[in-house]
Amino acid sequence: MTSSKFENVPDRRAIIDRRGIADALSALPEGEDRNGFAAKILRGALEQGRAEVARRLAIDPDRGRAAARATAYLHDQIVRLTYDFVAAGGDIEPIAIVGLGGTGRGEMAPFSDLDLMFLTFAKPTARQTAVIEAMLHLLWDLKLKVGHSVRSIGDLMTLAKSDMTVRTAFLEARLIWGEQAIFDQAMQRFRSKIVSGTAAEFVSSKLAERDERHVRMGDTRYVVEPNVKDGKGGLRDLHTLYWIGKYVHGVEEPSDLVRVGLFTAAEFKKFERAERFFWAVRCHLHLAAGRAEERLGFDRQKQIAEVMRYADRPGKSAVERFMQFYFLNAKTVGDLTGIFLAQLDEQMGKKGFRFALPTIRRRPKRLSGFVLDRGRLSIPNDDFFAEDPVRLLELYALAAREGLEIHPAAMRAAARDAKLIDEKVRKDARANELFLEVLTCVKSPELVLRWMNEAGVFGRFVPDFGRVVAQMQFDMYHHYTVDEHSIRAIGLLAAIERGELQKDHPLSTALFKQIGSRRTLYVAVLLHDIAKGGAAITASSASRSRSSSARASGSIRRRRRPSPGSSVTTS
Repeated sequence: MTSSKFENVPDRRAIIDRRGIADALSALPEGEDRNGFAAKILRGALEQGRAEVARRLAIDPDRGRAAARATAYLHDQIVRLTYDFVAAGGDIEPIAIVGLGGTGRGEMAPFSDLDLMFLTFAKPTARQTAVIEAMLHLLWDLKLKVGHSVRSIGDLMTLAKSDMTVRTAFLEARLIWGEQAIFDQAMQRFRSKIVSGTAAEFVSSKLAERDERHVRMGDTRYVVEPNVKDGKGGLRDLHTLYWIGKYVHGVEEPSDLVRVGLFTAAEFKKFERAERFFWAVRCHLHLAAGRAEERLGFDRQKQIAEVMRYADRPGKSAVERFMQFYFLNAKTVGDLTGIFLAQLDEQMGKKGFRFALPTIRRRPKRLSGFVLDRGRLSIPNDDFFAEDPVRLLELYALAAREGLEIHPAAMRAAARDAKLIDEKVRKDARANELFLEVLTCVKSPELVLRWMNEAGVFGRFVPDFGRVVAQMQFDMYHHYTVDEHSIRAIGLLAAIERGELQKDHPLSTALFKQIGSRRTLYVAVLLHDIAKGGAAITASSASRSRSSSARASGSIRRRRRPSPGSSVTTS
């Protein structure tokens, strides 16, 4: 029996020949060393299977999710073989061996933990306990890290009611081996007794948990040594969206998020692309480290860039191109999270519950053609930005001025229509005035600039800023990508102006009152690092236009570029 999760895993027998191994285990003679011989057989099968998965990934280094699925299949078969071996010849009361988390989802990185729940109808008997312990000892002998629990159905329901971690883990539960009736009964009771009517509680808990995790990991998706699994914008953020969709709407696959209206088809394609990329990075990272490593440190970045076949380009090294693509995908996850949560908030609001994004909400004095939809800034029709692209700047200026949250419809439209910002818009005096209003807003410029950046509006209006989006420098001194560093600097400047950092920066706080033009200061802070995006373009242009005499001497003349952000007026 093969789980439907693994029907698309090609040539499964090349990963593990379960029937052949089962025959070898059943042929072992009785005796003291029988378990030792069994461990040797299973360890060999595990190592051979891992090698086969790694070989496939080396051939096609972008297929990380296929590698994760194949790894989960390998572990499934090891668990089944282990149970059949230790339970052979005994009369045992039914047990359901259930995979949780990634094990249950059917996606495991090469050295991920094996998360198992041993589920019984009632309190486990002595014989059931003995079999479970024998299984665990054999799995530990294989050097597997096993997260495990032993529960009766009643115990599981009690714990799931009070413990959100247990509830989340069982949400992705899957029967690996054993008694189907136990699993079916537990899942039916879980859905009717635990999930039903508790969507609001679950969503609030998952968002709070996500925020705590982000703070623990640095609270930005642009830290230059990111955690692929738990960092902001990483795999766990994508999984959280799926968990919420599964809990609220009962979706069975991530693609069902389109059916229930939380993503459009185009947005889900972005979800899939990001997920595939992060799974590839995570699998390569595990294989490079030879263990469960989730932090993409400087010592691994060059190695994985090479494995994933990134190449040097004029002005940008292979590792910098790889990491820029990493951060662009992390940015995509942030964009999708905002859209997903706003859309979910909209759906739940119609049922009388909103969790809402943390913003100050009040009724604006002037809407300038925009509308309020249940307290959030929105657009009156789908062509609103096309009719006047300057409104793409006005959306964010109004949000900053009035402390408003942006409606998902407006967020989607802004991301779609950002391409309408051309040279005419960049030279428009009103557009520049609106941009400067956002940049110099003393209340929350960092938040709104980040929204503008994630929609692509920021980079379209200030092209030199667009060139540093997700760009990093491969050194030990920069902690964030260039765009995130610049936005954070603006946020710190505003905090100094508000007097919130007087204790840490007393001189800067005092000097702020003597500044002749605060606009000039804000623009200067924005532009202080922005020229880094010109290096690659300048080098590339110089390389293509190099004269024969310059080639002979090895010199490269760099063209002077217009000053970055020259369309932004500061008067």
